[in-house]
Amino acid sequence: PVLTADDGSYEWQLRGKAEGWALVELTADGGTRMICDVVPQCDQAGGAAVAFGQSMPLDSNFSLRGAGDLRMETVNLTPLTHLAVTLAERSGDGLSPVAISNAYTTVETWFGLPAGALRLTPPDLTNLDEMTGVSADAIQVAIANAAFLALVNDNAQWDSISDVLADVSSQVSADGQISVMGDGTNVALADLVSAAALQSSELQNAVESSVISQRLAVVEHRNVQRFKTIADVNEESDTDVADSGDTTDGTTGGDETAGTDSGSTTDTSTDTGTDTSTDTSTGSTDEQVAGTTEPDTSGDSTSGGDTTTDTTTDTTTDETVADTGTDTETSEPVTETTPEETAPANTALLSWTAPLTRENGDSLAMGEIAGFEVVYGTSAENLDQSLAIGDASVDELLVDELTEGTWYFAIRTLDTDGNRSRLSEVVYKQI
Repeated sequence: PVLTADDGSYEWQLRGKAEGWALVELTADGGTRMICDVVPQCDQAGGAAVAFGQSMPLDSNFSLRGAGDLRMETVNLTPLTHLAVTLAERSGDGLSPVAISNAYTTVETWFGLPAGALRLTPPDLTNLDEMTGVSADAIQVAIANAAFLALVNDNAQWDSISDVLADVSSQVSADGQISVMGDGTNVALADLVSAAALQSSELQNAVESSVISQRLAVVEHRNVQRFKTIADVNEESDTDVADSGDTTDGTTGGDETAGTDSGSTTDTSTDTGTDTSTDTSTGSTDEQVAGTTEPDTSGDSTSGGDTTTDTTTDTTTDETVADTGTDTETSEPVTETTPEETAPANTALLSWTAPLTRENGDSLAMGEIAGFEVVYGTSAENLDQSLAIGDASVDELLVDELTEGTWYFAIRTLDTDGNRSRLSEVVYKQI
């Protein structure tokens, strides 16, 4: 056995040539401590709460397992890898490479993670401002793992992360499944996904980097959409468990089991659905929200009192900028500020100004704005992907994991009555 370093990492020297797969287990002793990566704090049974970023003791029952190909050099040990190993043990082939690989894929599907996400090394959530190059996928994995610890907060049923992990592991070991919505006794998948969504939101207030904040917003959106999928499937199905996926091809078995999102193992960074809160408006209402118009290139006010949306491209940073603010015919275009941080590759950093008037000219207070919806795609005529922003104070968004090619973007404003504006002019960026 070897001891982990202060940062939780470990190094194990193997004799001879490293080949095949390895099963690694971490256990705690009386001196083992972990960092609280739950915002704002980690509750402790019978003790004072530990602030975010501070160390806390682990009970001696705590253990984590993970498995991996030794050629990959790194084997991560997290609550999610622990569940994957537990699931693989149920396979008729035992802990074979195929069984382990399939189990990892299944756990990724349960939590709405992209394929291969459990192979990513989770970043330190307490030090994200120093990791501006970290991907949204890696952050999502880290937050999904932190959700197990987050469930201890304000929950007398669980005294420690060991209790939470033991409960979920026992479900997987016994049934190859996790309860989706729960019965008030066991940990439910919905509990963990909901906790992950909340942590994604809370962490946005804990970081200073605008790039990291927007990646956290992407992760929050993914978790919210995953929770909605779980709830929707549960309502439509008689079953209340997440399918174990114990099939030889690594896919989830059964056509009507809850908690299996067929799209979650591909590219979860681009959700094709629009938040249902953006679809409740009526086209005939006079109380449309933002002063945005259908795309046009005239730059003049449209008929009927509607005003245009200015769109500019920040040539300094090569970032596409969309401005949803409302300008009159005599007003100057809104000046966009050059971002302090350079956006990573394969991303587009959008910024905008919240409108002050509705399309019909009536004033619009910030308190009446529910948020924004960014739509985008590889064709200006087919903006088939969307991201919802439920905060009127947000004025920029980092859209990440864009493939090579030209991407087109537009934005609309949503008000608290469920109305939504027409889309802004379409802007684009070459990736």
